Amino acid sequence: MALAWTSAPHAAPGAPDPSGGTTGMNTVDRVPAIGRAWPVGLRPLVVRAWEPPPTTYARGHRGVDLSAPAGSPVRAVAPGVVSFAGRVAGRGVVSVELENTGDPPLRTTYQPVRASVRKGDEVALGDILGTLEASPSHCPTACLHWGLRRADTYLNPLSLLPPWLLRRGPSRLLPVPA
Repeated sequence: MALAWTSAPHAAPGAPDPSGGTTGMNTVDRVPAIGRAWPVGLRPLVVRAWEPPPTTYARGHRGVDLSAPAGSPVRAVAPGVVSFAGRVAGRGVVSVELENTGDPPLRTTYQPVRASVRKGDEVALGDILGTLEASPSHCPTACLHWGLRRADTYLNPLSLLPPWLLRRGPSRLLPVPA
């Protein structure tokens, strides 16, 4: 599956584009489009896109920031098992190890979240993991930082979602050929 980054008006910033192009991600780490829902809201604005660092310890943005009001429910984007629910550096973090995603499995992270789940809990697609906290952030308004990893490799969490879920703008009806 080739992923490309597009600035087309119908696509979310930083969203995968099924039309082809360069990937910007490690092509060895294939990510199945297993998610069928956003972690917050119906179609949240991507405030900051995934910017993979050129090297392991270099600057980059190892996830995406999704705009949402504080107090919004944060949901699992795919089924799995909670591998961590607690505070890191004063912020609430929830990590979910996704089922049937290979060895080592994919793991999603969500922050800042006031967790309503515990380590070891099984979650299904759309289950509530907690609520978005109103904490100081690098976003201009409240936002969820959503990440994805396989072992120590950071991946683009938007790649979990199918292209039709990433499109922005109105649906368009096309004429049916006679």
